[in-house]
Amino acid sequence: MSLLQLSSLFSRRCNILSSKGLLPRSLQLKSNAHELNCRSSINTLRFLTTEKKGTVSGVPYNQLTVGVPKEIHTGERRVALTPQACSVLINKGFNVVVEKGAGESAMFLDKDYESVGAKIVSTKEAFASNIVLKVRPPTTNAALGLHESELMKPGTNLYSFIYPGINKELLEKLGQQKLTVLAMDCVPRISRAQVFDALSSMANISGYKAVLMASNEFGRFFAGQITAAGKVPPCKVLVIGGGVAGLSAIQTAKNLGAIVRGFDTREAVREQVRSLGAEFLEVKIKESGDGVGGYAKEMSPEFIKAEMELFAKQAKEVDIIITTAAIPGKKSPKLITKEMVDSMKKGSVIVDLASEGGGNCELTRPGESYNYNGVQIIGYTDFPSRLPTQSSTLYANNISKLLLSAGEKGHYNLNLEDEVIRGSLVHKNGELMWPPPVVAQPVQIKKEKVKITAPVKSPWQSSVQETGLVTGGLGAILALGVASPNMAFNQMLTTFSLAGVIGYKVVWGVTPALHSPLMSVTNAISGITAAGGLLVMGGGLIPQTLPQYLAATAALFSSINITGGFIITKRMLDMFKRPDDPPEYHYLYAIPGVLLTGGYAATSLSGYSDMHQMVYLGSSLCCIGALGGLATQSTARTGNALGIIGIVGGVGATVGVISPSAELLTQMGATMAVGGTIGAVIANRINVTDLPQLVALFHSFVGLAAVLTSVGSYLIDPSHFTVDPSGNVHKASIYAGTFIGGVTFTGSLTAFGKLQGLLASAPLNLPGKNFYNIAMGTASVGALGVFMNTNDPSLGIPMLGAASALSATMGVHMTASIGGADMPVVITVLNSYSGWALCAEGFMLNNDLLTIVGALVGFSGGILSYIMCKAMNRSLTNVLFGGYGTLTSGTGEKMKITGTHTEINVNSTVELIANAKNIIIVPGYGLAVAKAQYAIAEMVKILREKGINVRFGIHPVAGRMPGQLNVLLAEAGVPYDVVLEMDELNEDFPETDLVLVIGANDTVNSAAQEDPNSIIAGMPVLEVWKAAQTIVMKRTMGTGYADVDNPVFYKENTSMLLGDAKSTCDSLLAKIKEHYN
Repeated sequence: MSLLQLSSLFSRRCNILSSKGLLPRSLQLKSNAHELNCRSSINTLRFLTTEKKGTVSGVPYNQLTVGVPKEIHTGERRVALTPQACSVLINKGFNVVVEKGAGESAMFLDKDYESVGAKIVSTKEAFASNIVLKVRPPTTNAALGLHESELMKPGTNLYSFIYPGINKELLEKLGQQKLTVLAMDCVPRISRAQVFDALSSMANISGYKAVLMASNEFGRFFAGQITAAGKVPPCKVLVIGGGVAGLSAIQTAKNLGAIVRGFDTREAVREQVRSLGAEFLEVKIKESGDGVGGYAKEMSPEFIKAEMELFAKQAKEVDIIITTAAIPGKKSPKLITKEMVDSMKKGSVIVDLASEGGGNCELTRPGESYNYNGVQIIGYTDFPSRLPTQSSTLYANNISKLLLSAGEKGHYNLNLEDEVIRGSLVHKNGELMWPPPVVAQPVQIKKEKVKITAPVKSPWQSSVQETGLVTGGLGAILALGVASPNMAFNQMLTTFSLAGVIGYKVVWGVTPALHSPLMSVTNAISGITAAGGLLVMGGGLIPQTLPQYLAATAALFSSINITGGFIITKRMLDMFKRPDDPPEYHYLYAIPGVLLTGGYAATSLSGYSDMHQMVYLGSSLCCIGALGGLATQSTARTGNALGIIGIVGGVGATVGVISPSAELLTQMGATMAVGGTIGAVIANRINVTDLPQLVALFHSFVGLAAVLTSVGSYLIDPSHFTVDPSGNVHKASIYAGTFIGGVTFTGSLTAFGKLQGLLASAPLNLPGKNFYNIAMGTASVGALGVFMNTNDPSLGIPMLGAASALSATMGVHMTASIGGADMPVVITVLNSYSGWALCAEGFMLNNDLLTIVGALVGFSGGILSYIMCKAMNRSLTNVLFGGYGTLTSGTGEKMKITGTHTEINVNSTVELIANAKNIIIVPGYGLAVAKAQYAIAEMVKILREKGINVRFGIHPVAGRMPGQLNVLLAEAGVPYDVVLEMDELNEDFPETDLVLVIGANDTVNSAAQEDPNSIIAGMPVLEVWKAAQTIVMKRTMGTGYADVDNPVFYKENTSMLLGDAKSTCDSLLAKIKEHYN
């Protein structure tokens, strides 16, 4: 039995005797203390061992006590751990004790610590802990007559600022006490360690506080003003040094309205200074000041002479000088001489943030603020302590995260192979470990990053495939020529082919941000199915026959699409307008619209009977222009206007071809007026978040119109197909229009039900589901064979009915079998189907306009489907008929995710946001569901006004419709030029301070790149984990649609902000406003 086991047994038995009144209380306390000392001694020995408990090294958190003593350095008001950070450690399993009154100077009361589970203890009890967390280096406690290091037991782990390069006497004391010491000021400056970097956190506060203290001493406004009493010039501020403190000072001074100039010897700082709106000063001598670890190095004598001349000139001009130049391990360089101070204007201020190292100004008195000949020189060495609450919060985050990084799976262990731990380690059980050994960097051959992508075809395979496609296409053209019944069919096929090529080229030019408007404008122009309905309509004021009723219904639903589609497109495009955009005068497009329709009416009445073909040509060109206009934001609204002209002209020309009676014209007008009114009402009332549902619903109208028009066309006179040379072409077109329209109609309604929440979002997985699709497809082909080979209407009509029933069933089953997250692809596929149904109508009615518009819509939907599938590294057949899985998913064992996630609260998130310079926000469908875009937009507006560079990163399949999130953000007021596509900013993540992931999961899942056996392997994702810090905002830790665990959640630089997106974003906005007052 071990010593610890014997001690525990002894303690438990003493407690039993005491509970029965058989043991004095004093003896019981001694037994408990004996157990604690034994446990502490044994744990100390295990901190730095490789002893394993199972497969985990180190000591369980619940066996360790973390102590937080009160800082006793004169004027120090910070505390090493805040109640919030205490809560994090306690939730992880640590026992935390805090010295009485330790946080009072930082506005954290003892009861605040007790409320999260910490225990309030005496000074000696705090230092008797296994792990001690401090801010200032240990010093002599006058009240106890002991050095703080002497209050700690041998083997205690101490985390604190130490400054080993200038505190050799302190190092000796710590070594004599056999302590293990980790210096917060020695944390390596590497990407992974940014969350532990307390020096940067304190420097950020110092820069901010320096400006506030300078403004307190300065006798004027920072911002210039023009008042009735006269003009007040703005204050001029020079900041020397562009590190964290310097950049913070620049931003703060700029926010107060001053004219700010910055100087630094490092080339990389130039753009950072300029991005904050300050002027970057340069000398003529070109020399880089980049040193080791991101610090500046000493410059050459020539460079120093040039910069001193620059400072001398600036000293005469500026009102405030803030210096931050420091070189690790050395005295601060003297940059501001006595002569420069003498040349400054009375009332000027110098704030020397390098005073602890002797100061950058020759006249600085470290720790003092005094007036020299009218110039106030501030040389305090405790700037962070003068903002104690904020400083303590940031420091607590840094030190607690460093503590939690030591070990894994709830066990504390100092792994000396960890670069951060080894670099921070000063003593190991009294043995001096500082400075850390310089790791020799062997010359390595740069290896290309292994990226999981789709198989790459060889040049031979690509050439064979391309020539095969060309050969097949040309062969098909010749075959169609042989089978062609007449010249009219050849002309229609030519029109279709050319329209397809134009549509292919035009749609590829549409900017991704406008994919949602593209979907809605194609919805609108596909409403030209109304022309097909008009051609079949008949009767008087009301229809007289079944075909006429079907045609009128088709025209009605098509009209809903036309007005609804154009209105919702205009609404979306208006959202993208910025306040400073130039004025637009699109109402002038009424002139060419009136010319086309009025000119057609005038020429037709004058006897030009074939003018409708020219109007069809003009309308077709306008529809092409509608899609082409979406290539840029500036021309998008012009495209919408051209689309309206095209559809109005096409409908007008169709009416002219029919030459209807007054009664029939009244019926046509009333039908389209009712449909148009319904469409206008729907489009004006729909919420932007419901756009995917609306688009799906409008697709169904096009499909229904195609079915009704096709069936009605056949029922008018089935016998004429026997005498018409192109009768079989028309019959095939009727069948195609019925079948494709049926799939589009019911498939779109099913998609609408899923998106609206009327149907379950989860895929319908019937046993042998693909067998059902094959069976229905085979039956449809059989019905087509019978339909094409009979001239008997009594058989042909049932075959059309069978086609309608089979296609309707297929539409429901295929769409229901697809999950909600694949709706972007489903909607684009249905959009494509509606185009091909429209093409079938064009061939059926020999109408060029229907054929051209159908080809445009069909290729538009097809290209968007391809883009969506490529963005998921999946094939279209996989989306429509398979489960989930990419083109490169392996079959081996999936990667196992280890580690635990770190949670964060709103207050800590706001601190990270406020301290960041570059932020990327990655929204997902969760943002749309929660309707949190308004709070985010307002928050971004505030941050950008404060000089923080905030951008959005959008994945192509984010949301439930292509471009949906772009529209949501635009509607909330986010400028479109800060909303970027994945390919535009994926390379920027390594240079980003903070990433906020809001409601996204699969689109930011690193398993796509890290696990070749994952079902999302090779899927392009936003590489958010490469940023310095990532915060993921989700309701729970659950997986996304692909049901794949996300390794990003468990990475060291990731924190989880769990909760409802709407309430969380509202809280963030409120705290941001509070932070900036």
